[in-house]
Amino acid sequence: MTPAASRRRATLAGFAAVLLWSSLAVLTTATGDIPPFQLLALGFGIAGVSGVLLLLRPGGPGFPALKQPLAAGALGIGALFGYHALYFIALKRAPAVEANLINYLWPLLIVVFAAMLGGVAVRPAQWLGTALGLAAAFLLVSRGGRVDIDPAHVPGYLAALGAALVWALYSVLNRRFEAVPSTAMAGACLAVGLLGAMAHFALETTVVPTPLQWGVIAVLGLGPTGIAFWLWDIGTKRGDIAVLGTLSYAAPLLSTGLLLLFGRAAPHWTQAVAVGLLLAGAWLSVRSAGPKA
Repeated sequence: MTPAASRRRATLAGFAAVLLWSSLAVLTTATGDIPPFQLLALGFGIAGVSGVLLLLRPGGPGFPALKQPLAAGALGIGALFGYHALYFIALKRAPAVEANLINYLWPLLIVVFAAMLGGVAVRPAQWLGTALGLAAAFLLVSRGGRVDIDPAHVPGYLAALGAALVWALYSVLNRRFEAVPSTAMAGACLAVGLLGAMAHFALETTVVPTPLQWGVIAVLGLGPTGIAFWLWDIGTKRGDIAVLGTLSYAAPLLSTGLLLLFGRAAPHWTQAVAVGLLLAGAWLSVRSAGPKA
């Protein structure tokens, strides 16, 4: 396979992760009253155990496939734990569509951080793209009126913004560990599940899931918090990170559509305008990206 073909294949793997993540919001809201850290522990526990069992299958690479440098492990575990803790908190403490779309500033931020940290000059159009993304977030929070934010939703909005920053930084910095095999994500998922369990028992009251909630959690663990991270790891390490940033805007469109389709949120005109602003911002950022002189 030529280097160009390998790069395209890795980029497509990253995009497949984006498609899986489009179901994350509707699955998270479907878990109902399951506390955020308990959900984190269960979802990543399922992902980690499934990944390790896959590695230990007859003919599989075994435990050596989990080895990675300390810095790479710290980045992966910290980012996965931090992002999902913030994301689950956001969806539990703020309106689902608004929190979800604020979180989806991360594709735009990937493009900007790639420019700032990846040797690409940040052009005026990229900053304009970032401003459009921030305008979208403001529109969602204000719902097209004056700024009169419900104090009860502020923690959720801030958590969603924090999640976007964490994931964008991780996606760009992860490229520095291209030599680390993506199979190591199984170990990272296990570690995140354990951290989630510790936080849950320290901070939350356990809620026993119903059979339906167990089913949703299993799907969550195998898909959006499971195989998706292996695919994203491949994409960010070996694919075109700027193109991935743009393709990632398929996720808020699909994610918002799923929330509305399953009755997890009420439609509002600001949502459509915000998606348009986010898409325009991403287009401007990628279109203007170029190598430093």
